[in-house]
Amino acid sequence: MKSNLSSVALLALTGLANAFTYERLDKNDSLLVILDMQEGLFSLARDFDHTTYRNAFYAHAALGKAFDLPVVMTSSSETGPNGPLPDEFLSWYPDAPLIKRQGEVNAWDNPEFREAVIAANKSQIIIGGITTDVCTTFLALSLREAGYSVWANHEASGTTSTNIREMANERMRAAGVQVVSYFAILCELMRDWRNTPGAPELFPVLDQYFPAYGMVARAHRAATQNGTVLPGEDVLP
Repeated sequence: MKSNLSSVALLALTGLANAFTYERLDKNDSLLVILDMQEGLFSLARDFDHTTYRNAFYAHAALGKAFDLPVVMTSSSETGPNGPLPDEFLSWYPDAPLIKRQGEVNAWDNPEFREAVIAANKSQIIIGGITTDVCTTFLALSLREAGYSVWANHEASGTTSTNIREMANERMRAAGVQVVSYFAILCELMRDWRNTPGAPELFPVLDQYFPAYGMVARAHRAATQNGTVLPGEDVLP
């Protein structure tokens, strides 16, 4: 009897240990942070091909437009070699807070930036920046400590090597940061192709920033408008 009770208790404890709650991004409770994505710092992003990274860099910033998210932008010593944020970002979000830090490495150490994040009144923070191991990680850890849910766009942060990137991502994951892809973030925010924004609004975004899926849509359109089933295709299951 004692053995059976022990087994039941062990099973109950195991169940508690394995309990999991799937947290989903909510477009109504999310803030997009554009963090030190500066023209001078771009060359430090050597863990991705520069063409690939430039696309991811812009894709991250465009999430605010696609989902009408509040945006906070910040730069670090932009009058020096780090350079400014791209003009496109500034034109996309002319009314968004832009905090030009003059010394703080961790953006959370800047009172103006911290106040802008708090004022947005969102619990989920989507971030990406240069470099992954410093700017992104330091802010992500500080946000977690402050009680926020943090979603790090894996593709939108760049650093000097893949090894450094993976160590930084491991450090963030250990602190409970969700390290995810651009497509995962977009689909979490959308949830259903029938929502707004949904298919009509987001297929053009995907065609621009995630061409693999954009081409799926183009191929489907072409097949529907002009396609002919070839002999042999008609017998495929």
